[in-house]
Amino acid sequence: METKKIKWGIVGCGNIANKFSSDLALIEAAEITAVASRNIEKAQKFGKKHNSKTSYGSYDELFLDPDVDIVYIATPHVSHAELSIKAMEHGKHVLCEKPLALNAKEATAMIETSKRTNRFFMEALWTRFNPSIVAAKKHIDNGDLGKIKFINANFSFKFSQGLDSRTIALELGGGAILDIGIYPAFLTYLILGVPKDILAKSIFHEITKCDMQSSMIFNYDDAQAILYSSFESNSDMIARIDGTEGRIEIHKIWHLAEGYTLVKDTIEHKHSLPTNGIGFTYEIEECHKCLKNNQIESHMWSHQNSLDLISILDDVRQQVGLKYPQE
Repeated sequence: METKKIKWGIVGCGNIANKFSSDLALIEAAEITAVASRNIEKAQKFGKKHNSKTSYGSYDELFLDPDVDIVYIATPHVSHAELSIKAMEHGKHVLCEKPLALNAKEATAMIETSKRTNRFFMEALWTRFNPSIVAAKKHIDNGDLGKIKFINANFSFKFSQGLDSRTIALELGGGAILDIGIYPAFLTYLILGVPKDILAKSIFHEITKCDMQSSMIFNYDDAQAILYSSFESNSDMIARIDGTEGRIEIHKIWHLAEGYTLVKDTIEHKHSLPTNGIGFTYEIEECHKCLKNNQIESHMWSHQNSLDLISILDDVRQQVGLKYPQE
């Protein structure tokens, strides 16, 4: 007997939604039922490419579609809270692209809506479900590295788009911290938890005023992390985790890694873990698992985890003096 497919709606038809939808096609239990953009032609083009049954020229139309089980929200950061809340209030489960919201205040309202409507809600922090990250965390939890003392992770690439890009638009929640700094902050939080205190500095775009490069030090009682995000230069994108008994290097590009190296007693143990598709497949499967179990949140990346992470980024932004017009 054929298993009933989980029907997805895609909200926002940009670059990240394209990648996500391509990976969604690799999951047998999933299908794209509807796509929505504020531009109907864009939605139709996207829908045709990804074999969607329906294409809409507004997000509200998709939220009203009775065939859609869960929506993936891939719009600019500034609209994540409003659209996630609206989708849940229309009875849809939600996977919302990271960052979950602009700040902890918005994130709290989103989580409260999930609880009130009894709808599944998760931040699309796909790296949490990457096999190399899962394996690295298992080594750490098992004590293979001893006590973790230091994490060094960055996310840096040379940004080449124009001034009209949402990535550097302050009014759309742009800037390196929320767009890519979230990844090294996430990795450190996953391993060491909420830092005791944070030191951070940024260099800002002279026209748009968003941060173009930001450095962060997360301080713990007996560990530290040095983290960096930038649109100004390319880096090796290898994440390093040092413990008293060994270290792990998560291979480049570490947030979508396909392997890692465990170093013990100067001996390197290389592990290859190729991903299915780009790697969105694992968070999709987690969503399906949670829906089948009638969960409103994931145990691997919970509401509290998302709230903690955006609160950390709120602290970083406060340190550097980055405020969005909506705040």
